[in-house]
Amino acid sequence: MDLNGKIKLIYDTQEFASGFKKREFVVTTQEQYPQDVKFEAIKEKVDLLDTYKPGDEVNVHFNIRGNEYQGKYYVNLQAWRLERGQGAAPQPQAEPSQPAAASATPPPPPPPSADDEDDLPF
Repeated sequence: MDLNGKIKLIYDTQEFASGFKKREFVVTTQEQYPQDVKFEAIKEKVDLLDTYKPGDEVNVHFNIRGNEYQGKYYVNLQAWRLERGQGAAPQPQAEPSQPAAASATPPPPPPPSADDEDDLPF
């Protein structure tokens, strides 16, 4: 799953005696009724947040995790990838000589050759 929005808060990394670490952050959606959604990055994914700051637009890819502890149920949204949002600094294009519309559509497949006609083994 993924969610787009602006980073509202980034908390400090929490490290536990077992060696486990996590870092939580809040993203505000940009819709008619904005929502503040808290995510967590765990283990090596904690480093994903190092290049972001509050106010940055992001697309968060995440998994939903649920568990039960002493009769209570909990849900965590675990982020596994962050991408810069549309309002971020522009990324360099791979082929700047092509117009944007042309690069969005893939080129047509090559026509079949005589060798390709009967390549099935039966």
